Amino acid sequence: MTVDPISLEVFRNLFASVAEEMGVTLQRAAFSPNIRERLDFSCAVFDAQARMIAQAAHIPVHLGSMPASVEAAIAAFESFASGDVILLNDPYRGGTHLPDITMVSPVFSGAGLIGFVASRAHHADVGGMSPGSLPLSTELYQEGIIIPPVKLMTAGVMNDAVLALITANSRGPDERIGDLQAQLAAQRIGERRLLALTESHGAALVLEHAAALLAYSRRMTEAVIATIPSGVYRFEDALEGDGQTESPIPIRCTITVHPAEDTSEGEMLTVDFTGTAPQVLGNVNAVEAIVRSATWYCIRLLATEDVPVNQGCFAPVRVIVPPGSLLNPAFPAAVAVGNTETGQRVVDVVLGALSLALPGRIPAASQGTMNNVTIGGMYQGRAFVYYETIGGGHGAGPGGDGLSARHSHMTNTRNTPVEALESGLPLRVLEYGLREESGGVGLHQGGEGIRRVYEFLSAATVTVNSERRMLSPYGTAGGTPGQVGRNTLVVDGLHQSMSAKFTASVKPGDRLIVETPGGGGWGR
Repeated sequence: MTVDPISLEVFRNLFASVAEEMGVTLQRAAFSPNIRERLDFSCAVFDAQARMIAQAAHIPVHLGSMPASVEAAIAAFESFASGDVILLNDPYRGGTHLPDITMVSPVFSGAGLIGFVASRAHHADVGGMSPGSLPLSTELYQEGIIIPPVKLMTAGVMNDAVLALITANSRGPDERIGDLQAQLAAQRIGERRLLALTESHGAALVLEHAAALLAYSRRMTEAVIATIPSGVYRFEDALEGDGQTESPIPIRCTITVHPAEDTSEGEMLTVDFTGTAPQVLGNVNAVEAIVRSATWYCIRLLATEDVPVNQGCFAPVRVIVPPGSLLNPAFPAAVAVGNTETGQRVVDVVLGALSLALPGRIPAASQGTMNNVTIGGMYQGRAFVYYETIGGGHGAGPGGDGLSARHSHMTNTRNTPVEALESGLPLRVLEYGLREESGGVGLHQGGEGIRRVYEFLSAATVTVNSERRMLSPYGTAGGTPGQVGRNTLVVDGLHQSMSAKFTASVKPGDRLIVETPGGGGWGR
């Protein structure tokens, strides 16, 4: 059998179509606006060795962390059967944070195990000390139910006890059941489509093209790295606090681009986070899988061609993350927003270092936060939970102005439409628009942030986890920084300036104003 360029492109799209169809199924079947409207999920296809073959164009932060979850699922069980579904969310076993629940299913053909399909979806609530499961925590146990790799289904038979345990720990049990069933539907579609591929083309040919696709992505990534001048490049930025204190938490990055003669082991580029702050008490610690995802994402941004997203992209890049640091904490350190906030800052730091290696090519910093808003309480005798990340300004670049009011880098979700939010929750959106003049100034202007005003129609607990409220998104090549964001509570008509991370109790008529950062400017 021979792999040629045409057959490789055909199989590349066939593998990607499996993941894409899983995603469409999950979106259409989901109960929560967070999955159905915002598309906060990812789907992927793996070979029998847990190497990612294809990921749909979903969430970048899942790029490098889903393989770690699949590896953890495989390691937890000695054998698999058709119809098995493994469930997990443990950040210390390949997860990101507890609301992200991953399902992994083996796929068998007549030739035996041919691979796995996996989905990861952000569930609006999995317990913990505040609604939405993104609390100002100081340990993982406060963030929700911790699910190690466990079989939700065994040979097609549902483990009702596991399902009951998960829903009993959620403030929205009916919604959890609906979203978990939507994930199961996506798993079944993935299994059928991957199996259909092997029945149509033969398992040997499918596996041969999967291996060839990994090698192809590696070669393309190596070609991208070869365009970076050899040398050592350093950059530093910081988080503003961990929800417990508001002192800067530095993240340091050293990128070493190895000369061609020094790459005998195949690693062409090393990204070393030595010098980053030790792990902290609060919820901004990020597990190593998140750091790898953010780093690989940045390297892939350099490609001028469409590099297939798979495990081959990762091989030429070595990521060093010191144990016990902010970016590789020891269990049970709190990690609720390490995924959303610290992951964004890792991108800023890696791109900052790359801007020194490739002057004139790298854009300024985007808003650098996901502006997490979680709201929950009781309304008309039923629990409700709302979660959303809010977009902001993109950094300007050599090609033009930054985009306004968009999610950036590690998020890639949509917004929740006002109509969907107001029809299903005791909330009213009073304002939603651009935050004028928040982008940095330069030859090209940074994108504008967002101003979004919520009015509460019921008593609730609101938690905001955000960044870039004190430290501006940096400009590049002479451009000025973007403006920092602002969080404001209006209680009894009085405006209260809030910190980047806070939890508060509100009553009907109170308001929350979230103003997100603008992107940095580029050029003088």
